[in-house]
Amino acid sequence: MLKKTPSGAPSTDEEVLDRLALDYPLPRLILDYRGLAKLKGTYTDKLPRMVDAKTGRVHTRYLQATAVTGRLASSDPNLQNIPVRTAEGRRIRACFVAPPGHALVSADYSQIELRIMAHLSRDAGLARAFAAGEDIHRATAAEVFGVEPAAVTAEQRRYAKVINFGLIYGMSAFGLARELGIERAAAQGFIDRYFARYPGVARFMEETRETARERGYVETLFGRRMWATDIRSGNAARRAGAERAAINAPMQGSAADLIKRAMIALARWLDEERLAAKLILQVHDELVLEVPERELERVRGRLPELMCGAAELAVPLVADVGVGANWDEAH
Repeated sequence: MLKKTPSGAPSTDEEVLDRLALDYPLPRLILDYRGLAKLKGTYTDKLPRMVDAKTGRVHTRYLQATAVTGRLASSDPNLQNIPVRTAEGRRIRACFVAPPGHALVSADYSQIELRIMAHLSRDAGLARAFAAGEDIHRATAAEVFGVEPAAVTAEQRRYAKVINFGLIYGMSAFGLARELGIERAAAQGFIDRYFARYPGVARFMEETRETARERGYVETLFGRRMWATDIRSGNAARRAGAERAAINAPMQGSAADLIKRAMIALARWLDEERLAAKLILQVHDELVLEVPERELERVRGRLPELMCGAAELAVPLVADVGVGANWDEAH
């Protein structure tokens, strides 16, 4: 038995089933079924019933003060949680179509939280990789595994990607070991080599912990405060959780501020240019617009400039733009 419920029964939560699926086929089938059932219950069954009778559209609500990081939260329906990495999730996105004579334009920041980490930490290695336009996960794999970038394997890049994103979320050696399916000692070795190659990141994380403990809060790039409520807790688990959140908050919070600044700049430009294009959706680091075909080239050309001009970082900002008849094609 890997884990128990509060009543003492064997747990079948996602974490347990993921671990069991490494050795047995049935847990994977259960996870797949649960994923499909969630998509069906949350989207394919409900979305058609939520179409507004007057507009013929689905209208989400955006909540400003729900997410601790400051991100906008989508509700009724939540359009931010439609999976983009699965074929089934992409089929749901394909149901969101542009009206005749229009196209959907999607623009999202590339690896924004890692770029913010590079800016905040001033780590020379990260900054150098981003400035050169390198694949940051390949560059990290080359550093951690001690090989040339061209020699990095797909598996090594996958490991580096998990390490890159895991560490900015405060992932421990235990969490990394579980995520990669390796021994804890091996995971600790990866973390040690990562921090040896990127000492600025290690320094930033430690300074952030100290700042959070001293002040009780951390700040985004733009000075917005996020409070670390349990940072001085006598409970070790709560304190560790607060430290992880404090490390990640400047990245997620700054990303939230950045996309809002981009939305303001975009709205101002559309108004000044008297364009009919409309911003219709914001999903984390992605903006989706409905654009008349006659305005398509102007919007597609200007949108990444507006997004990348929302702030000046020590590393370049990059916004990828796609166009399509539906949301899946555009993204």
